[in-house]
Amino acid sequence: MTKQEFLNHCLDTYGTKADYPFEEDFETAVLRHKDNRKWYAIVMNISRRKLGLDSDEKTYAVNVKLPFVLMGAYDPEDGVYPAYHMNKNHWVSVLLADASEELIKYLVNVSFDLTKSKQKKKLENQGL
Repeated sequence: MTKQEFLNHCLDTYGTKADYPFEEDFETAVLRHKDNRKWYAIVMNISRRKLGLDSDEKTYAVNVKLPFVLMGAYDPEDGVYPAYHMNKNHWVSVLLADASEELIKYLVNVSFDLTKSKQKKKLENQGL
């Protein structure tokens, strides 16, 4: 999956456009909830070496938040690594070029649901 395909998926599925909040960095894209402004994903162009790999090749990685029960369920064979530049107890980095499209979509959906506002979760649980 390319960065643009990922961003298009987030726009089509969640109605969120990428935000570029970092001055002088027009590549790093943050995806946020509209109501609470919490991040559910961040897309960065990083060196594979930043994830502990023996390569300086740049690649797009998306960081997503996962619940504790899913931490450690995926590994480098899946294209999933401990998060770069985020709390490794709650976030993972997924290499867009290495992970399957299905896994990427599943993990971003988990992150989106996990970072929803409490009010929105409560309404959804009540079927509203």
